[in-house]
Amino acid sequence: MKILSHIFSAVHGVIAVLFAVAAIVLVLIAVRIAWAALGDGLNPGSALIVIEALGLLAAAVVALQISQTVFEEEIIRDAQISAPTRVRRFLSRFLVVVVVALAIEGLVAAFKAIHEEMAELRYAAALLLSTAAVLAAWGVFIRLNRAAEELEPEAMEEAKREDRKLG
Repeated sequence: MKILSHIFSAVHGVIAVLFAVAAIVLVLIAVRIAWAALGDGLNPGSALIVIEALGLLAAAVVALQISQTVFEEEIIRDAQISAPTRVRRFLSRFLVVVVVALAIEGLVAAFKAIHEEMAELRYAAALLLSTAAVLAAWGVFIRLNRAAEELEPEAMEEAKREDRKLG
């Protein structure tokens, strides 16, 4: 069983590295796009290109945060995601990044729609409304999960000790 655990840790490590590499590639692409926009001069068209680069940077942040979360939770802590405290912490770390990235992407889509194709604005609005729904559902989850956490205060203390150890 110990060998299987090491194999899973190694696979999680590879996945974390791949997410980090993807984040770096997205950052490089965003820099290249922004640099090209600056080469075209500072005009409204360049602004839209830079806004598109911001969307790529948001995706890079998501990829990097997922990499960090997988690395810390699955390799450093070797956490078993079963206790309510662990589930809430893991989902919160993941969802905060996803919600921020989706909100940025929705704003980027809205800016592009306003300046290029107004018919696309409904898709941007749908993305922003969906992001708000995810945020609200996450809040409900945290609220409902709080009672379960109170049943196991030792798990919260252990998680706080691990946070201090990582920091």
